[in-house]
Amino acid sequence: MKRALTALEMRAVDAAAARFGMPSAVLMENAGQALAAQALRLASGQGRFHVLCGLGNNGGDGLVAARALAGSGRAVTVELAGEQVKLQGEPLRNWVALEAAGVSLGPAPAGDVLGEGDVVIDALLGTGLTRAPEGRYAEAIERIGRWRARGARVLAADLPSGLDSDTGGSPGPCVSADVTLSFGFLKVGQVLEPGASRCGALEVVDIGIPPSSLEAAGSAPPVHLVEASDARARLPARGAADHKGTHGHVLVVAGSRGKTGAAALSGMGALRAGAGLVTVVTRPDALAAVLQHAPELMGHELGHGGPLGMADLDELVRAAEGKSVVVLGPGIPRGDETGRLIKALLAELRVPCLIDADGLNALEGQVDGFASARSPLVLTPHPGEMSRLLQRPTQAVQADRLSAARELARRASAVVALKGARTIVATPDGAAFVNPTGNPGMGTGGTGDVLSGVCGALLAQGLSAVDAAIASVYVHGLAGDLVARRTGQLGLLASDLLSGLQEVWVSWSR
Repeated sequence: MKRALTALEMRAVDAAAARFGMPSAVLMENAGQALAAQALRLASGQGRFHVLCGLGNNGGDGLVAARALAGSGRAVTVELAGEQVKLQGEPLRNWVALEAAGVSLGPAPAGDVLGEGDVVIDALLGTGLTRAPEGRYAEAIERIGRWRARGARVLAADLPSGLDSDTGGSPGPCVSADVTLSFGFLKVGQVLEPGASRCGALEVVDIGIPPSSLEAAGSAPPVHLVEASDARARLPARGAADHKGTHGHVLVVAGSRGKTGAAALSGMGALRAGAGLVTVVTRPDALAAVLQHAPELMGHELGHGGPLGMADLDELVRAAEGKSVVVLGPGIPRGDETGRLIKALLAELRVPCLIDADGLNALEGQVDGFASARSPLVLTPHPGEMSRLLQRPTQAVQADRLSAARELARRASAVVALKGARTIVATPDGAAFVNPTGNPGMGTGGTGDVLSGVCGALLAQGLSAVDAAIASVYVHGLAGDLVARRTGQLGLLASDLLSGLQEVWVSWSR
């Protein structure tokens, strides 16, 4: 996994690098040279380069890049978004060096004609952003957007200017880059949306920060970007003598009249993720329709009808006997007693439990209701369900998804997968894992039900709650990506993910 740092952690790492004998002047030189090399790869043979620099170290990186580009014989202009007299330290030294090299210091060539074949280097603002860009900075960001619309390529130094390094949001105008070079380490804001999209193609560049400097980031719970190898390594191995009894038995408590597809998708997701057996527990008026989706699913009738309530507790406890995991919530009939039932059931279960959809909605505003769980617990809310659990607007959840996921994980003592673009898996101790797979085509009914089944299957096969969540989220998103490559994103169905899962297993030789 790749560690992603907050702005505070990155400052501590930079300071540690200096203590270990790597001065900021060398780091700035290395960063600027990397920018210049990337800019040359992006430009056409006759393309021009315009470098917009702020007054801080990010601007210093841009000044080094401009000097390197000029040294290669290319046409380059440099613009400072601030008063030259305010330059200090290494940025000032590099400004003087540029003047000595005869580089043009001023506005863009011909005022505003950058376009196809040209490259704009955004070195205005880095990780130190604390408020919305204003004045010359805001105007420069607007011009970068206009040039990009005309075909110029935009290369961001460390972070697109205007992007919040810790949340991935932007308090005001923000650059959208084609390529972002992240110096030394990933930044949290680069791996979360909308920051990830703002960065374009993201590349981490080694600028000489000693690896031991990372210890200076401290002991705060880390954020990691999940990679394919992380998911693959967590998948259970299969032996030649294995059979259905060794691959776990998933109990899916899901579905109701009119929502039988939710139960079927969860059950089939579990089967496609390797569960040996899957039993769906649902009301009698829904069970036949659920089982019609696949002959491999088994069924268990629950009571007679109506919303789930306390009268169903004993039967659910009996149904869970001998099972490896319980997946609860997709499409269940919810009523006044459903929340009480879930609390009571959690207190009785001795196997891991995953709660999704209306299982979460039944505990609206009652995060303490999860405290009754005696076994590992995984919660998989989408932003609306998270909003109801935490009693805050969905917009607030989306504005800081990382904090929301961490809060629910801590308060519920559960592993939480906050679904959406760049799904976040959070643990009770605050560690977070950001998933890069998936696409907008997956924003359709039922895809979350498939995820519940996939995660339930991995839990049933012996993975820990956090490992099952990390692997299932990655695989689920990758399945959607593989399907989208074949069929496009428009009209992608949740059931398509079942064949997508098979493609993942084939590509991974599993």
